[in-house]
Amino acid sequence: MDGAWGSVQADWRFVVLLIFAWYIMLRLWEKDGTLDRWNASRVFGVILMVRSNRGLKTLERVARPRRFWRIYGEVSLWLCLLCMFVVALMMILAFVTSVLSPPSASPPTASELVAIPGINPMIPLGWGTMAFVIALVIHEFGHGLLARAHGMRIRAFGLLQLGPLPLGAFAEPQYQELHKAPRKERMRMFAAGPATNLFAAFICLLLLGGLAGSFTSTSDNPHVRGIIKDAGADNAGMQPWDTILRIDDVEIHGQEGFQTVIQGYQANDTIVVDVRHENGSLESVDLLLSDKYDYYIELGWSESNLEALGIQQGDAFVGVEGISPSTAGIDRLAGPFSPRFEGGVASQVIYTPIHILNMMILPFELQGVSMHPVEEAMLIPADGFIGESLGMTGLLFIVNFFFWLMWVNILLGFTNLLPMVPFDGGHLFKDWLNGNLNRLKKIGKKTRLWNIHPMWVAHISNKASSLSSIALLVMLLFVLFIPYI
Repeated sequence: MDGAWGSVQADWRFVVLLIFAWYIMLRLWEKDGTLDRWNASRVFGVILMVRSNRGLKTLERVARPRRFWRIYGEVSLWLCLLCMFVVALMMILAFVTSVLSPPSASPPTASELVAIPGINPMIPLGWGTMAFVIALVIHEFGHGLLARAHGMRIRAFGLLQLGPLPLGAFAEPQYQELHKAPRKERMRMFAAGPATNLFAAFICLLLLGGLAGSFTSTSDNPHVRGIIKDAGADNAGMQPWDTILRIDDVEIHGQEGFQTVIQGYQANDTIVVDVRHENGSLESVDLLLSDKYDYYIELGWSESNLEALGIQQGDAFVGVEGISPSTAGIDRLAGPFSPRFEGGVASQVIYTPIHILNMMILPFELQGVSMHPVEEAMLIPADGFIGESLGMTGLLFIVNFFFWLMWVNILLGFTNLLPMVPFDGGHLFKDWLNGNLNRLKKIGKKTRLWNIHPMWVAHISNKASSLSSIALLVMLLFVLFIPYI
């Protein structure tokens, strides 16, 4: 099954032509009253804003346990404040790193800078569009739930579209009620959208962990994800994604088996490695082992670090990296929730946020798929109801669905927590700053050390929010475009 279902390569001239045709169509619909009949309007020239009352009754029913949703809003608020400051810190660190050490890698193409399914080659059109629509609905439904939990009315739900592609969604509140709402209630409402995306991503990760148990492997021979240039494996003709079958006629079982066999050799020994290449062909290669100690010294490792790791001069080095078992593809997606994860509950808790962030770079490493085709080919359905019912095609379809839904929810959640207006994080930062300035004003009034006018609090919070948004925008643009300079 192709994990990049529906992916396309975009020609920018063709894309510009389509956008221009879409613009002409919107103008015609605007003039003949079609947009009015659809309860839609045109914004920013080429964006269609479509409003709908569908979902409002469902929202009202789901939001009835008001106390529960207020507690949910408080949890969401603290989670989002923490993530917002982490995102801001990461942006500042990325900016400082770009200034001190400008990137030397080739700059990304124009299509790679936009997170639009099908145009960005790393986000497949089919999976990306499906996941974006669902994640946007989740995001706005989260806003709507907290608005209703605090008595604010929602006028309509809606989508922002560029042709058939969803660019955003919105829950349109009664703006007077929103601005008059207490600061804490408004902050909970803003936090509910991105928090719901992050909670949805976590649920998808749990489901991937459950699905991982429905897979087993065709063999226990390990494979390699990468070959180190000019080392023994590279000189012998080994390739990335080769499966290691035997070394000197000894069958290799798993990572431990590979390490155990290699420990019996020294640097400058020659071994015969039987491999199966990505295309299925078999080959035996003569491989000259190099010195692992010398390799790491050349990389800049200190002798004390190597001694602590137990690496000694003369240790055999094959020149491969990423030695992985046959189930590595699905285990990499499930992370700490894979049934084959080695670690307890504490390890799961610590590793989960790291794993979620690592998942964001996976499509860029694998060129737009969730699992490399070689690793997919190594999997078979495990015995059990799910594996036997769905088969390999059905299992891979569900895995891809949950992976891309998790990926897009993480993207939307953290993007919306940028402390920049008009993102949710920008509104959160403004209200958070306003609340802290008000607390400072109360302390000054109580201790009689200073007297801050209420108008000054509003002015400073608005001004600081605007300036921080501009500063972070400049940092973001600098990081994005420094490779082109």
